[in-house]
Amino acid sequence: MTEDIVIRADHLTKDYGHGRGIFDISFEVRKGEVFGYAGTNGSGKTTTIRNLMGFIQPDSGKSFISGKNSWEQRAEIMPNVSYIPGEIAFPPLSTGTDFLDVQAEYLGIDDYSYMNYLIQRLQLDPTARLKKMSKGMKQKTAIVAALMGHKEILVLDEPTTGLDPLMREVFLDLIHEEKKQGRTILMSSHIFEEIEDCCDRVAFIKDGRLLDVLDLNEKRNGKDKVLRLKFKNEAEETRFSRICTEKIEKDTNTGEDIVRFSEKDLGAVMQQLSTCSLEYLREEHFSMEEYFKSVYRRKGEGEDGTEN
Repeated sequence: MTEDIVIRADHLTKDYGHGRGIFDISFEVRKGEVFGYAGTNGSGKTTTIRNLMGFIQPDSGKSFISGKNSWEQRAEIMPNVSYIPGEIAFPPLSTGTDFLDVQAEYLGIDDYSYMNYLIQRLQLDPTARLKKMSKGMKQKTAIVAALMGHKEILVLDEPTTGLDPLMREVFLDLIHEEKKQGRTILMSSHIFEEIEDCCDRVAFIKDGRLLDVLDLNEKRNGKDKVLRLKFKNEAEETRFSRICTEKIEKDTNTGEDIVRFSEKDLGAVMQQLSTCSLEYLREEHFSMEEYFKSVYRRKGEGEDGTEN
């Protein structure tokens, strides 16, 4: 494993039967990057993360954090990683303050200034009783506990669950701050906008299988173009499909044709379009959610457009 690879999943499989679990999952998270793990609820994000953290043993494959085997060396990994689980469960303590004090003692923290900064930013009342806390308050408490330790590796499983939109924005600001400090962050989410906001790369998972790994920085630089087209009639649409040198997709909801291509091919595509009669043409700016949907459609079809 090269030094710049901090987290690695290598053909991870955990099969719970009836199509549930994860199957042949492989990806790498580089030092200092924010890596998103995106998919709908139940897609396998938490199972993957629990394997990475060494909480469950894979049926096959391996995973590593800082070069250490997640299952065989999990006790050595845990002190170096801050983790927010998908389901928050606190120990039997009275208040949030009690929990954070215990966490600070475990982490060897005697300067509470950063912890207090996080509490203030998240508008958390830590004196509230843990059993009476709302889902959002529990999530804020878990975020403070995870970030206050200044760990170099953060593994965050759906960290914004229960947060209102304002607090989601605050949390994403904190992630940007952590990134500037050089942290390596793996963050799962089913909310595509928050992954798109702060991640360098993102892996898409669906039904336990990895669909694609996308470099978001490349997408942000605008090197790829997407055009949505509506032709005046089927004859014009057919003619364009014959002369177009790029792959054409059909949006079954709108009836539009979608053409994706590199910026360097813009002139050629526009030349081809100039010979056709169009109702309209519009450029579609990058949306990670739309990209996920298009990848899912492509993976569900063969190369010739027939169902697998």
